Amino acid sequence: MASSSVSTTNVWPYYSSQNVQKAAARSPSSELGKDDFLKILITQLSNQDPLQPMDNTQFISQMAQFSSLEQMMNVSKQMEALRYSPSLSSGVIGMQVEWYATNSDGSTSLKSGIVDSIVMRDGVPYAKIGSDEVKVEELTSIAYPGKSDGGNGADEPEVTGA
Repeated sequence: MASSSVSTTNVWPYYSSQNVQKAAARSPSSELGKDDFLKILITQLSNQDPLQPMDNTQFISQMAQFSSLEQMMNVSKQMEALRYSPSLSSGVIGMQVEWYATNSDGSTSLKSGIVDSIVMRDGVPYAKIGSDEVKVEELTSIAYPGKSDGGNGADEPEVTGA
């Protein structure tokens, strides 16, 4: 008699313990990404009526929207990288700055000082002012040292209109 090709050790690949563990470990996300958009588009194309397929203009419009969305996401990433760029943050070195600091009792007070250097921690620039380190994005005021009137001073070049 021929041997049977059915075995009790065969496991359907989608139900293997490794795949089940991977699926259980995934955390659900409320955001739709470009992969989700492509899955929806493929599902829509594969389930459309073959006698009345999707209009070409609708398909092109959806692809253009997808391309536009992807480019906006890329621009957003680049803007975020630029925001934390050390070269842009270095412009505050030597400047008089102000920021709100939280005191030990939980109250806040306005502090000021001159930026000595810029320190990067986990990709975030911090202004080193004496012994304090403040995130550059938390600075509330940046001015030339010794300027309180906001006018044109002696150590600032005069700017004239053309």
